[in-house]
Amino acid sequence: MGHVQVHPTAVVGPKARIGANVKIGPYSVVGDDVVLHDDVELLSHVVVTGRTEIGASTRIFPFASIGHQPQDLKYAGEPSRLVIGERCVIRENVTINPGTRAGGMETRVGNDCLLMASSHVAHDCKLGNNVVLANYVGLAGHSVIGDYVAFGGMCAVHQFVRIGAHAFIGAQSMIDADVIPYGMAVGNRAKLAGLNLVGLKRRKFDREAIHTLRTAYRMIFSSEGTLRERVEDAATMFKNEPLVQDVVSFVAASSDRPLCMPRNGASEE
Repeated sequence: MGHVQVHPTAVVGPKARIGANVKIGPYSVVGDDVVLHDDVELLSHVVVTGRTEIGASTRIFPFASIGHQPQDLKYAGEPSRLVIGERCVIRENVTINPGTRAGGMETRVGNDCLLMASSHVAHDCKLGNNVVLANYVGLAGHSVIGDYVAFGGMCAVHQFVRIGAHAFIGAQSMIDADVIPYGMAVGNRAKLAGLNLVGLKRRKFDREAIHTLRTAYRMIFSSEGTLRERVEDAATMFKNEPLVQDVVSFVAASSDRPLCMPRNGASEE
């Protein structure tokens, strides 16, 4: 086992499970039920408590509060969990809460996520891989965030909202409705503002696939017929197009929230 570095001022519970090459900096506190996998680093003044598991090579910056009980009046002390993936960067003053009985008992953050200063992940949230929360982003309970979703600063997400993979949320937006995969939403309350074309191009999506997705987007969010009819038409017309089928499946899935729609038809960029 590699060497574990624990600063003399840190407090580490005797039952905590600490992996190889972990660094626990000055004035940090690690609870008895915490698991820190190999190469985790708590820089200083970090509190990790509760039934919390932190994946390998994740770095947590000063004054982050990880694993304290949820901010939910219905929480009754049930032994819920918080699981954070590998290679995440969690910056100053971030707060992440474990799950509750009503949400499956677990909050989960995927791999390679960046949570910038003062962002918040509430109870029972599910974050995919490579998610970016800019400063002061707040995710309310039971939010589901897909892979590669990026938020501008000071966004707020309503409880139970779903945001599909590769979506982009503009700064200072209030999201109270589900955002489709590959979509871009902005405003208070946010409206769909087209596709996240910049993100798709940066991640090297095929140019023809993007063009097809744009065509399907205009069909799904046109003003003719009902949304259900338009989605069914897109599902049939683009049955061999994976990006379009991602959107179709997302819209067709049951949800506790309405779907985020364009403000004035399907026009984009």
